[in-house]
Amino acid sequence: MAILNIPRLVIGAAQGRTGKTTVSLGLCAAFAGRGLVVQPFKKGPDYIDPSWLSEGAGRACRTLDPFFHRDAAALLAAFLTGVRGAEISLVEGNHGLFDSLTEDGSGSTAAVARALAAPVLLVVNAARMGRSAAALVQGYLNFERGTPIKGVILNNVARGRHEAKMRQAIEQHCGLPVLGALPRDPALAIPDRHLGLVPREEDGSLLPAIAACRQAAESHLDLDAILAIARGAPPLEAADAGAAGSPGRPQGAPVRLGVFRDMVFTFYYPENLEALEAAGAELVFVDSLRDAALPPVSGLVIGGGFPEMFMEALSANVALRRSVREAAEAGLTIYAECGGLMYLSRRITWGERSAEMAGVLPCEVQMTDKPQGHGYVEAAVDGANPFFAPGTVLRGHEFHNSRLVDAGHDLRPVYRLTRGSGISNGWDGLVYRNVLASYTHLHAAGAPGWATGLVARCRESGN
Repeated sequence: MAILNIPRLVIGAAQGRTGKTTVSLGLCAAFAGRGLVVQPFKKGPDYIDPSWLSEGAGRACRTLDPFFHRDAAALLAAFLTGVRGAEISLVEGNHGLFDSLTEDGSGSTAAVARALAAPVLLVVNAARMGRSAAALVQGYLNFERGTPIKGVILNNVARGRHEAKMRQAIEQHCGLPVLGALPRDPALAIPDRHLGLVPREEDGSLLPAIAACRQAAESHLDLDAILAIARGAPPLEAADAGAAGSPGRPQGAPVRLGVFRDMVFTFYYPENLEALEAAGAELVFVDSLRDAALPPVSGLVIGGGFPEMFMEALSANVALRRSVREAAEAGLTIYAECGGLMYLSRRITWGERSAEMAGVLPCEVQMTDKPQGHGYVEAAVDGANPFFAPGTVLRGHEFHNSRLVDAGHDLRPVYRLTRGSGISNGWDGLVYRNVLASYTHLHAAGAPGWATGLVARCRESGN
């Protein structure tokens, strides 16, 4: 076993919408500004917060989630893989520190911190609160005593006297340092919409928010003390490199796999792209707004995003829509998630707006005012499909404000859901020729055989 000293932090909070992303983004940017190699992680299924953390750190944010990785050993292994070459790592939690799918707390941010032996900084929303904050922090210290909470950061502080009162109460009654206090400042807000923050890739005009978060961290947080806490994390044990025997890259020429990746389709886990490459894929990126045709590829992946925000521009690219439709009819292997499913439909309608899509799937998409599916998904593969053996259990997540309408009877759903909403009535995963499209987003850690099955199908079909 190798002993590794990895400076690391987990940013937790008393509850959701407390300011974890503001703090995490500010710290990533501030430490990167000091010349450190920063590796960000996000606990929980998310694409949007990681897009901002990636920009702030200058290094792709990765995912840590007990629901996908299934046990503490797998979670630690994913962390050790992602942190290679970094000088400090930072994990942004989700929801409240102890919130979990299960009563035992095994899926919480606190559980992730314990698995990584990572110090926790607790973000507390100071709005309309004084010395009562000490009672709140004391409760978090006592709830699961093995959780290594090492400091507090206050957010939404009104003025100097407000900060001083809360700082004194917390440090006196809880024995924890208050490592800084961020003021109420609209400049720190990143615009959001129906499914969360606006993705970083979508609008370059939002980048000043990163500079504002960095400046706030540098001005209002004790970065030296925070860095000392990160560096004080205990050593981790890891298997020696090569001990497990890496399977290596498959033999034979790489399979050219197209991937829609642009300002519309941004929802890709870096681990998933790496898994495809490890399975033998050469990724060829396609711009859904500008490219007139698919390049020569043996398969296509269309991830999630916000096609409803760009439906007219997507529709205007008639040539690419035709290229995708003709390739699908000719048997091209295609995998699509959520926004990708919407693109493959005949049409998207949102209120008074309506636009034609690729027309691969005999269905239409209707946007709604309320979420149609939001949260974790567990599915058993229950039918023939291009990639998975029947009986395979998949873990993923969904978040969509749309539903399918006017679906043809020849569409076959093959994911039987034990958790989640999917398309309807506990089913997801539509199959049409060599196409598999679903509302469920998969993470490679929770989808056994996904990457190898997809690449193998591309190789077999020989398109």
